[in-house]
Amino acid sequence: MRRTSFANWPCSIARTMDLLGDWWTPLVLREAFYGVTRFDAFQQQLGIARNTLADRLRRLVDEGLLEKRPYQSEPVRHDYVLTEKGRDFFGVLAAMNSWGNRWLSGDDGAPVVFRHEPCGHESTAEVVCGHCKAPMTSEDTRPRMGPGFPAGLAERAEVRRRFAQGRSGPGR
Repeated sequence: MRRTSFANWPCSIARTMDLLGDWWTPLVLREAFYGVTRFDAFQQQLGIARNTLADRLRRLVDEGLLEKRPYQSEPVRHDYVLTEKGRDFFGVLAAMNSWGNRWLSGDDGAPVVFRHEPCGHESTAEVVCGHCKAPMTSEDTRPRMGPGFPAGLAERAEVRRRFAQGRSGPGR
């Protein structure tokens, strides 16, 4: 059964989920951030089927998050190295890790914590305003149509209501 593509939806969250596709893709990226670059090492660390891993790595290369670099010529073998676009995904994984540590950790505590090397402390990811650097919360932040929002959709009354000045939705 084919899944619905969100690649052209007017929503960056939907487009990102279309890229991620399934639970393996973020885990492949996690391993790349942990320093894994070789196919066999990804496979060993994740316990993922080789064909599934090959598909995920190919997609991440095609989408520009990983780059293939040959390290052996006979037979040809590649390292999979994070690109700038791939390295920029770290904030997403760090936010997921922070949320998971807060809400899904058991009695033993967080399974993985991040150490911020410049200051030497363990830290968690926070979402802050790019302008004033204050924390952004669901209570004080609302979505607005951006310049790339399709004009045809923006004219629809239900869409205008969704992005109206006032807040709406659960808990608001």
